[in-house]
Amino acid sequence: MEIVKWILIVAYFMVILALVILTLIQSKEDAGLSSTITGSSTDNFYEKNKGRTKEGKQKRWTIILSVVFVILTISLGILYMA
Repeated sequence: MEIVKWILIVAYFMVILALVILTLIQSKEDAGLSSTITGSSTDNFYEKNKGRTKEGKQKRWTIILSVVFVILTISLGILYMA
């Protein structure tokens, strides 16, 4: 059981490091009030294929690593309570 804890701890820190790096290198996507005033449309080629771009992949991996982070946090909490 002790080996499982150490494996989860190492995985936990690797996920934390990757999550911090991915979060820091992402660009800001918020267009703010200017898009509301100018009426920019989200129905264009870029918006439809945003998931295939570098930013889309970074966002997807950030979400995946966030879910893994939560799962590892709960798992480690359960293991340390037992």
